[in-house]
Amino acid sequence: MDMKKFGTSMKHWLGGFALVGMLAFAAAAAAAKPLKIGYSDWPGWVAWQVAIDKGWFKQAGVAVDFEWFDYSASMDAFAAGKLDAVTMTNGDTLVTGAAGGKSLMIMLTDYSNGNDMIVAKLGITSLKQLKGKKVAVEEGLVEHLLLLNGLQKAGMKPSDVILVNAKTNQMPQVLASGEVAAIGAWQPVAGQAMRALPGSRPVYTSADQPGLIYDVLAVNPVSAQRHRAEWLKVLKVWDRVVKYINDPKTQPDAVRIMAARVGLSPQAYLPLLRGTKLIDLTEGKRIMVKGTGFSSLYGSSQVADDFNVANGVYKTHQNVDSYIDPSFTDAE
Repeated sequence: MDMKKFGTSMKHWLGGFALVGMLAFAAAAAAAKPLKIGYSDWPGWVAWQVAIDKGWFKQAGVAVDFEWFDYSASMDAFAAGKLDAVTMTNGDTLVTGAAGGKSLMIMLTDYSNGNDMIVAKLGITSLKQLKGKKVAVEEGLVEHLLLLNGLQKAGMKPSDVILVNAKTNQMPQVLASGEVAAIGAWQPVAGQAMRALPGSRPVYTSADQPGLIYDVLAVNPVSAQRHRAEWLKVLKVWDRVVKYINDPKTQPDAVRIMAARVGLSPQAYLPLLRGTKLIDLTEGKRIMVKGTGFSSLYGSSQVADDFNVANGVYKTHQNVDSYIDPSFTDAE
């Protein structure tokens, strides 16, 4: 035997074996790396805390790392590639994507069912009474969309009110100042605004138009493809969360966990939860079917896209279909 050839062949074999070993190790390390998910202070997203505290992800065999953010900061982190997924509204998913942070909406967490509202000062009980008056909203955000939807349903035009642009977290002070007749805000800011001006009340809420504002888990397309099996496990955990929260027997424990996450008492948090319609996977399948109305994520997102372009949030219409992947929800 030619020992030189034998030695060379052995080196090649050992080198190949080492390469295979390194690749296998790298693949195992990648598989073990937790999915990084950004979430923030909205009942449909705080709901994840139930699964986190109870160890349900570990039970499901999926490694996750949930990171708590202010909402806008969570979107920035996702766009910067620091997260595998983030919880967003369907409209903001389009906004983030138009700016370069493309994602796939693979499941719904909820839709706003009263937590987003137009709050008017004492003496005003309907949107029609706001004609010719000042209404403060953060232009381009969901309360602006909610106001336009309400005005349309009331037979009014956007020009029938005088828009005042203000930051959402400043709305309690804006309403209490007396300089506007109404403001748009989501909970808990809306509640703070009503406490700041006694007698003020909601005159239009997201409960008046279900499906106007859907909340989703938006995933980086590369992560969705590479870690499909893990994301499917995440969806199964979500279904467990919804059932636990909705079950009267276990809801008090769930509310206790959620309230603790945001520093409120369970008694104070329960009304916020009731203003949010949590969506399990069965209902999610129905909503992720193509349609033109608010009962479809596609239809709702098209309305959001039209609103975003019309109000200069971004210039070019987005391909709504390319942001929605129902195959994950359909697989369950």
